[in-house]
This record gives sequence, structure tokens and C-alpha cells, in this order.
Amino acid sequence: IGMVLLFASAASAQAPSIEGTYQLISRKLPDGTVIKPPDMMAFYTFTKTHRNFNLVQKDATGKIASFSVVSTYTLKATEYSERRLFSIRTDQIGGKDVVYDLASQTRSVPVTVGGGHLQFTDPFGTRSQVFEGNKMTATTPEGAVDVWEKVQ
Repeated sequence: IGMVLLFASAASAQAPSIEGTYQLISRKLPDGTVIKPPDMMAFYTFTKTHRNFNLVQKDATGKIASFSVVSTYTLKATEYSERRLFSIRTDQIGGKDVVYDLASQTRSVPVTVGGGHLQFTDPFGTRSQVFEGNKMTATTPEGAVDVWEKVQ
């Protein structure tokens, strides 16, 4: 019995995993509007140590906004820590210049694990991210909800 408990304790102490590539399925805005590909497309990849996020959105006039991020990260049962290496943001829709952010920053946030899901808030944003099976949802404080599916 002691051996079984030892293995159970060791298994539960292991860091959770979010590894894989997730594809954006839809974004539901607070007003109920749903945006889907090809008007908004995104991929979100987590390796064992790196995160790569790429999103592009096209409005009704054909203007484009995009956001790309490359980071390293660590995920523990109680904490997600991310070191942003760089990001690039374009925003023709908002009429803004391209922003290249090469300032490396590290931020950490608490993680909640239980009931088959893992949850934390993006350390560089406000979206609450919930990973459950092959699905991830990201919700803003304003109520916009992104639905992602694991494709790999």
C-alpha cells in the first residue's frame, strides 16, 4: 500500500502539460457577434519550453490586424511563468503603426488545476485561459470568448 501511495503522490506532483498546437475555432464578442476563419485565424503552439502565438484578423474593408509572440515558459502545478522574447503587432484596422517589442520580460501567474482542467490568466494580458482535453477557451474580463481546438 505504501508503494502505491508513493507512486500516486509522485504522479499528482508532476507538472501539468499544455503541449500541442491549438487552432482558433471562433471568437464570440460581448455583443454576441461571432468571428470565424477566414476573418480571424490563429494558431497557438506550446512545446515543452516555448510558446508561439500568431493571429491575423481582417475587417469588412479588408484591413488587417495581426499579433505574433515568441516566448519561453515553465508550467508547474501552481504557477505558469513566461519570458516573452519578442512580439510584433500590426493594426491597419485601428490605424496604428507596426510595433516590434524586443524587450525581454518575465511574468508569472498562479495556476489552478482540477476537475480535468488547467486554468491561468495570460501573464501579459487579461484573458483567463482554460485547458481541458483537446480544447482551450480564453475569456476576457469584458466577456469575449475565444474557442481553440488542439490540432496536434
